[in-house]
This record gives sequence, C-alpha cells and structure tokens, in this order.
Amino acid sequence: MIISRTPFRISFFGGGTDYPQWIEKHGGAVFGTSINRYCYVSCRYLPPFFEHKYRIVYSKTEMTQTIDEIHHPVVNAVLNHLKYHDKGLEIHYDADLPARAGLGSSSAFTVGALNALLALKGISLPRYPLAEKAIFIEQKVLKEVVGSQDQLLTTHGGINHIDFFPDKTTSVHPVIAPPHRIHALEDHLMLFFTGFSRFASEVAKSKVANFSLKKKSMHRIREMVDESLEIVQNETIDLRYFGELLHEAWLLKRGLSHKISTKAIDEIYALARKEGAIGGKLLGAGGGGFMLLFVSPKDQERIKKSLTRFPKILHIPFSFENEGSRIIVYHPSGMISYD
Repeated sequence: MIISRTPFRISFFGGGTDYPQWIEKHGGAVFGTSINRYCYVSCRYLPPFFEHKYRIVYSKTEMTQTIDEIHHPVVNAVLNHLKYHDKGLEIHYDADLPARAGLGSSSAFTVGALNALLALKGISLPRYPLAEKAIFIEQKVLKEVVGSQDQLLTTHGGINHIDFFPDKTTSVHPVIAPPHRIHALEDHLMLFFTGFSRFASEVAKSKVANFSLKKKSMHRIREMVDESLEIVQNETIDLRYFGELLHEAWLLKRGLSHKISTKAIDEIYALARKEGAIGGKLLGAGGGGFMLLFVSPKDQERIKKSLTRFPKILHIPFSFENEGSRIIVYHPSGMISYD
C-alpha cells in the first residue's frame, strides 16, 4: 500500500501570469503558499480475483478492464503515461476540502497521483521534476487551460516566490522573512468556503481569451508580486498594506472576465469589507469556491458572525505548511504484484 499526501495551496499574487499563453510573451511570477489541508491518494496492486482490473474510487467508483475505459481524466492520463497496462490497480482519492473550489485541488490530485503511482514502481522524483510531470499531464496530455503555479506550490510546499520566463525555464524561491512576520501574516488571513463550486477551466478560458485586451492589468498583477514580497520581508512596512494590495489585485482580477465574480460573491466581499476586512480575493480562476480575506485579528469574530447571514458560507481555519507532496505510507512488502 502506498499513500501520498499533497497540500492544497493559496495564491496571493500573480495569478494569471503563470499561464503559458502569457508566459511565452511576457514572463510571469506568483507568490503563494501551501496550507495544512490535504488530498490523499492511495494505491495498491489489485489481486486478480475480481471481474475488473482497475478500481478507481473518488466521488464515484469506477471498475474497468482497461485504462481507456476509466472516465476520470487525470487517472486515465497518469496511468497511460506511467504505462500501468499489465497489472491491476486500485486507487482511492480522499480530501480535506471540496474540489473545484480554487485551492489547486485538481493539480494537487495530479501531483499526488503521480507521486503515489511512481512510488508503487519504486521511483522517487525530486520536487521540481514531479511538478514538471504534473504540468505536462495537465497542459499537454489533457490540454486543460491551466497555469503552472498550482503544481509547483503543492509539490514544493512552503511559502514560495516563483518566476516563469519566456524561454520556458522556471525558478522557485522560498520566501525568507522573520518568523514572527510570517506568523503575523498567517494571523491576518481568513479562509471561507462560499458554497459555490465551479469548473476552473471554463472560467480560465474566458480570462485567457482577454489577455491581449488586458495587458495593462496583467502587468500590474505581475508587479504586485514584488510589492507584496517587500511588504512581508520589510518589517518597517505596515502589514496592513498587504491587505490593501490584495484588494487592488481582486479589483483587477475581476475585471479580466465577467465570469470571475458573481452577484453573490460581490455581496459576500462587500459585507466583509464593511465589517473590517482590509482586502481579499477569490482563490483560483474565480466563479466561486474559496475566498481569502485579510483581517486584523481583533475584527475576525465580527466578520465570522456577519457572514453567517449567507447560509452556505463556512469558515475554514488553516495554517501554512512546509512539506509539500510526500509519501506518508510506504509498505513495499505488501505490494504484491500478480502476474
């Protein structure tokens, strides 16, 4: 039995500039972190005593004779990519938080599935090559309209600044700052599930289509990465400016496409701001999912109470994490291969 654990992520600044359609012309950068909410992928060789060869368990259960019959696109792509055609497999997916909600869950699953299924073959990839493989699966094999930050943030873990260059090279830099400054940032952040899920690729397509019309906004979004890093790393700057920058970034982001926000989302954000939130944003492509708010600790209880007027909203406590995707259960003695 093999079990991988892969964290979800929060993107602070630079989202959108990590799409290949933007990078190839302008380059990009993001600032984000992984958090202590995870997805888990377990796998094992399946004994040959069943009518099916593959058993895939997620929100549905699939039992098939061939990989090509598997409907889950990521599982299908990963199994074909790793050439798991000869031996039966059982794969389970579990997660702390719902999918399609802006926390990079799709990429976390791709990374976690690759990590677990490679381990089943006795292979351990370093972090960057693992992320590269996940990016290849999503962008080239599945041809999804996705960026490259989610795979890198969930694979590496920790708070990172990532640069994307037009020549297709990438660099990942851990953010170095005084520990109490990082704790202060963490203490000012609140995460809420809005109750609305969406397919990120549908929202992303409309955003990517507008890149050529929104160059000024996109360049400003990129600039905010450097400004936000300066705020976190420079203790002479009031941390409140981080929240104000989040607010500016959200206004720019929601202007990239009419699909990024909704009337309900705007109402939630407006009430949060009225009750003391300095800034915030929808995480991921937009359209629903999780909302991140920057709030002084003294105002947080008031905001939690105020937002209860929206029946589906749910506060999710979290903290930063530093481990990234890792194998948490590895029992090679129990990995019987049936020929």
